[in-house]
Amino acid sequence: MSPIRTIYLTAARSAADLLADPAVAARWNEPSALPAFGVAGLAGHLASQVLGVPAVLAAPVPDGEPVDLLEHYARGSWLGAPVGATVNVAIRRAGDGLAADGPVALTERYAGTLRELTDALPAQPPGRVVHLVRGAYSLTLDDYLTTRLMELVVHADDLAVSVGLPTPQLPDEVVDPVLALLARLAVRRHGQPAVLRALSRAERAPASVAAL
Repeated sequence: MSPIRTIYLTAARSAADLLADPAVAARWNEPSALPAFGVAGLAGHLASQVLGVPAVLAAPVPDGEPVDLLEHYARGSWLGAPVGATVNVAIRRAGDGLAADGPVALTERYAGTLRELTDALPAQPPGRVVHLVRGAYSLTLDDYLTTRLMELVVHADDLAVSVGLPTPQLPDEVVDPVLALLARLAVRRHGQPAVLRALSRAERAPASVAAL
C-alpha cells in the first residue's frame, strides 16, 4: 500500500477518537470555532472526509488524464470564497445533514466506513484514478486522499478547539504532507516572498499567508 494511503488511515483513526470524545457530544448544539458552523455540522464535515470516500471509489472513471493536485485546487470554487458563498453554504448544509441523527449515529457510521476503507484501500492498484462524484475531472487516488488528509488534519484542529480539547497530536509523517500542500497553496495565493518572509523574517512578514 502506498505511504499516503497508510498516512490517511492513521489520520482517519485519530479523527475517529476525536469524534467519539464526550466533549464533542456535550457541545453538539453549540457554535464552533468556525464562522456559521455549529459543532454538529463541523463534526459532520470532518466525518465526511471518510464517509465520502467509498462513493468516490465506486464512481466510474471517464477517459482522460487526471489533473494534478494544484490544478485541483485551482479549479475549486470554495478556496478563498467568503463564508456566505453558495459553495460554503452547501458545505455547511452537507455537514449538518451528516450530523442530523446525533453524535452516536455519526461516530458509529464513521467507524463502520473506516473499517471498510481499511480493507478497501490496500486492495486498490498503484496509479488508481478516481473521479470526483460532483466534479468534472479525475485525480489519482493518492492525490485525492491527500486532499482528504489535509481536511482531516485541519478540521480536527477546528473541532478540538471548538469543544475545548487539545489538538490531536499526529506523527510527523502524517502532518508533513499537509504542511507541504498548505505551503504550496499559500505560495500560489500570496507569492513566494510573502511565504518566505512569514517563515523566516518576522519584521517583513505579511499579516497573513493563510493557504485556505
